[in-house]
Amino acid sequence: MRAPDLGPVTWRKSSRSSGNDNCVEVGDAPAAHGVRDSKLGEASPILTFSRRTWSTFLAAVKSGKLGG
Repeated sequence: MRAPDLGPVTWRKSSRSSGNDNCVEVGDAPAAHGVRDSKLGEASPILTFSRRTWSTFLAAVKSGKLGG
Protein backbone atom coordinates (compact mmCIF):
# COMPACT_ATOMS: atom_id res chain seq x y z
CA MET A 1 0.00 0.00 0.00
CA ARG A 2 1.43 3.36 -1.03
CA ALA A 3 1.51 6.21 1.50
CA PRO A 4 -0.68 9.20 0.64
CA ASP A 5 1.08 12.24 -0.79
CA LEU A 6 0.89 15.14 1.65
CA GLY A 7 1.18 17.90 -0.93
CA PRO A 8 1.04 21.36 0.69
CA VAL A 9 1.17 20.88 4.44
CA THR A 10 0.97 23.06 7.56
CA TRP A 11 3.10 21.73 10.44
CA ARG A 12 2.37 22.29 14.13
CA LYS A 13 3.91 20.92 17.30
CA SER A 14 1.84 18.18 18.87
CA SER A 15 -0.22 19.35 21.84
CA ARG A 16 1.18 16.30 23.70
CA SER A 17 4.79 17.40 23.25
CA SER A 18 6.51 18.69 26.35
CA GLY A 19 9.09 21.46 26.49
CA ASN A 20 12.04 19.08 26.09
CA ASP A 21 13.63 17.90 22.84
CA ASN A 22 11.35 14.87 22.45
CA CYS A 23 8.74 16.53 20.26
CA VAL A 24 6.82 15.61 17.17
CA GLU A 25 5.08 17.80 14.65
CA VAL A 26 1.79 16.95 13.03
CA GLY A 27 1.21 18.04 9.45
CA ASP A 28 -2.28 18.80 8.22
CA ALA A 29 -2.78 18.54 4.46
CA PRO A 30 -5.89 18.32 2.28
CA ALA A 31 -5.65 14.57 1.64
CA ALA A 32 -3.57 13.21 4.52
CA HIS A 33 -1.73 13.83 7.81
CA GLY A 34 1.96 13.53 8.55
CA VAL A 35 4.12 13.13 11.63
CA ARG A 36 7.79 14.17 11.82
CA ASP A 37 10.53 14.80 14.39
CA SER A 38 10.56 18.49 15.30
CA LYS A 39 14.31 18.48 15.96
CA LEU A 40 15.03 17.57 12.34
CA GLY A 41 12.37 19.81 10.77
CA GLU A 42 12.52 19.72 6.97
CA ALA A 43 15.19 16.98 7.09
CA SER A 44 12.98 14.62 9.12
CA PRO A 45 11.49 11.50 7.60
CA ILE A 46 7.70 11.80 7.51
CA LEU A 47 5.15 9.16 8.45
CA THR A 48 2.01 9.71 6.39
CA PHE A 49 -1.54 8.63 7.20
CA SER A 50 -4.78 8.83 5.28
CA ARG A 51 -7.42 11.05 6.88
CA ARG A 52 -9.47 7.95 7.77
CA THR A 53 -6.54 6.15 9.40
CA TRP A 54 -5.59 9.29 11.35
CA SER A 55 -9.17 9.69 12.63
CA THR A 56 -9.24 6.04 13.72
CA PHE A 57 -5.91 6.47 15.52
CA LEU A 58 -7.04 9.62 17.34
CA ALA A 59 -10.29 7.96 18.42
CA ALA A 60 -8.33 5.00 19.85
CA VAL A 61 -5.97 7.32 21.74
CA LYS A 62 -8.80 9.40 23.17
CA SER A 63 -10.73 6.30 24.28
CA GLY A 64 -7.70 4.83 26.06
CA LYS A 65 -7.60 1.72 23.84
CA LEU A 66 -3.87 2.16 23.22
CA GLY A 67 -2.92 2.17 26.89
CA GLY A 68 -0.54 4.53 28.64
